[in-house]
Amino acid sequence: MEPLINGCALDLGPHRRVILQVRTEGILMPLATTKLSSKGQVVIPEEIRHRLGLKAGTQFVVVGDRDVVILKSIAPPAMEEFDDLVRHARSAARKSGMKTGDLKRALARVRASR
Repeated sequence: MEPLINGCALDLGPHRRVILQVRTEGILMPLATTKLSSKGQVVIPEEIRHRLGLKAGTQFVVVGDRDVVILKSIAPPAMEEFDDLVRHARSAARKSGMKTGDLKRALARVRASR
């Protein structure tokens, strides 16, 4: 009989590595286990890194609640997205009547308060 964790059968595989399979939106997704090192590091299993296209240096947002830890990869916006954001901000500033001098004074106040 296969051991169960939260209703998922464990396949200990030829190397006694734990592999879980979970259904997500009708798709069977393989899961693997990992350990926390004494330095607080966690290794993301190779097959998951490849499937998600994760490379060394990838940054993550980390959220923890009770016994759940979620890693969400993040990346800076593409220059096109940044250009759109700047264009939108400039348009909103013009519509509100903001002048260049207003912005310079606001920046000076913030910098002086540091």
